[in-house]
Amino acid sequence: MSFRFIHTADVHLDSPLLSLALRDADIAEMIGNATRQSFEKTVDLCLEEAVDALMIAGDLYDGELRSMKTAVFFGGQMRRLTEAGIGVFIVRGNHDAESVITKQLSLPDEVHVFSGRGEAVSIPDKDVAVHGVSFGKPHMTDSLLPKYKPPVEGAANIGLLHTSLAGSAEHDVYAPCSLADLAGHGFDYWGLGHIHKRQVHAKGPCTVVMPGIPQGRHVNEAGPKSVTLVEIGAQGVTVEERFTAVAQFERVGVAVDGVEDWRGVVRAIDDAVGAARDGVRADALVARLEVRGKTPLAPRLRRDRDLLVGEALQSAAAIGKAFIEAVAIDVGLPDMPSGHDPISELRTLIASGAGSTDAVRAGALDLLTALQEQLPAELRDEFGADDAALRQKVDHYLKLGSEDVLARLEAERADA
Repeated sequence: MSFRFIHTADVHLDSPLLSLALRDADIAEMIGNATRQSFEKTVDLCLEEAVDALMIAGDLYDGELRSMKTAVFFGGQMRRLTEAGIGVFIVRGNHDAESVITKQLSLPDEVHVFSGRGEAVSIPDKDVAVHGVSFGKPHMTDSLLPKYKPPVEGAANIGLLHTSLAGSAEHDVYAPCSLADLAGHGFDYWGLGHIHKRQVHAKGPCTVVMPGIPQGRHVNEAGPKSVTLVEIGAQGVTVEERFTAVAQFERVGVAVDGVEDWRGVVRAIDDAVGAARDGVRADALVARLEVRGKTPLAPRLRRDRDLLVGEALQSAAAIGKAFIEAVAIDVGLPDMPSGHDPISELRTLIASGAGSTDAVRAGALDLLTALQEQLPAELRDEFGADDAALRQKVDHYLKLGSEDVLARLEAERADA
C-alpha cells in the first residue's frame, strides 16, 4: 500500500513581498497576497491528488506577524483538508518560533504540530511513522537530529526537519546537520525546510528533499517555485515537483548591442519580455529588466531613463500578466578612437581614475554609511557587510554617476 503526500516549507504566509514592484499600485494589488494564494494552490493540489497528508517543514508564518486574519485563513484551509480526510503534519521553524499566531492558533484535531521534544506519530493503516521536532526558540544553533526517535520497525519513516544543512550563503545557520547524518538515521524520507532553493538528494535508500519556497517574494528569489508530491510504496520513494507560485520573479536581459534607433530598443524589450512571459510557470511574470550592450543610443538611454521605463511598462501591459519591477541600464558607446573634444577628454580622464580622488571617495563613503545607519537592520548589509564591501560599492556608484553625467553631456551634444 502506498502513502502519498505533499511536502512544502517556508510558506511565510502573508509575508509582504520585499519587492520594488510594490511601488506600482497595480502590481501591488495583483501580488500583494501572493503567499496566501500560493498556499491555496497547495491545498487545491492536495485535494486534486487525493493525497494522504500535507507535510509543512517549518516557517509557515513570518516572524512577528500578528494579524489574526492570517490565523483565520490558515484555519479555514486546514478544515478544507481535514474534512477531506487529509492529515496535516507541521514542524515549527525559526520564524514560527517568533510568531504570536503560533501560540494562539486553534487547529482541527487532525492537524499535528510537533513539539520541541521529538515525537513519532504512527499511521497504522498505512504502516507509516512521521517524525518531527519543532523549534522552541528563534535561534537553534545546535543540531536537532539527536532529538529524533529511531525508525519504527516495519513502517515507512518520514522525518520533518527545519535546517540549514551544512550551511548556505543566503541563510543563517539553524539546526545544522549533514546529508550523511540524515541518511544514517535510518528514515526513508527527510522533508526539510529553511533554504529557499529546491534541492533533491538521494543517499542510498534515503531521499532528502528541500522543496524551496513555494512563492518567491523578490527578484533574489527568482525562478519557478513549487512544492513536492511524494509517494512511498513498494518501489521505494518517488518525488515530483509541482508548481505553485502566483507571481514569478525573473531578471530579464535586454541586449541592445549595435541598436541604432529607439524603435530597435523597444523591439528588443518586446522580444525579451515576451520570451520571459512564455517561459514562466506562474500565473504572472514580475521582471527586472537589465538593458545591456554597446550602442550609439547609450547617452540617450541613460538620460531618458523615464521614457525607457515607460516603454517597458507599455510592452508588459500589451503582453499581459507581465509586470516590470525595475529597469537597470548598463550600456556604453561602441569602441571608437578617442577624440580631442572636451567630452572625449573628460571621458578619458574619468576612465583613468583621475576624477575620483581620495577626498571624493571618502565623502561618498560617509554618505553611504550615514544612509546605511538609517535603514532597518535587515537591510543594512545590502550595501556591504564590511568596510571593504562598502568601499567597493562606493566605487561602483561613482562609476555609475560618472557615466550618467557623460551620458547627459553626450545626449545634449547630439541634440544640439
